[in-house]
Amino acid sequence: MADSTNGSRSPADLWHGLSSTQRGLVVAVGAIDTALKGAALVDLAKRPAAQVRGPKWAWGLALPVVNSAGILPIVYFLRGRRAG
Repeated sequence: MADSTNGSRSPADLWHGLSSTQRGLVVAVGAIDTALKGAALVDLAKRPAAQVRGPKWAWGLALPVVNSAGILPIVYFLRGRRAG
């Protein structure tokens, strides 16, 4: 429902304004992001601190909080881990 004071639209209006293809892409990217974040968090929890570039607490905080569309977990897997 539109807000008459500032013309903004609700999230439901925005969602329903997307085509079925666009909605599918949003859901797919969200699912991929969730899976990557989960895998990165599991890896981080099991990996010794000596094998992590940077503080584990910072990765542990950033991975679930930052909305990254899968980019932050990929950065963790490619650059955040040391060879062990």
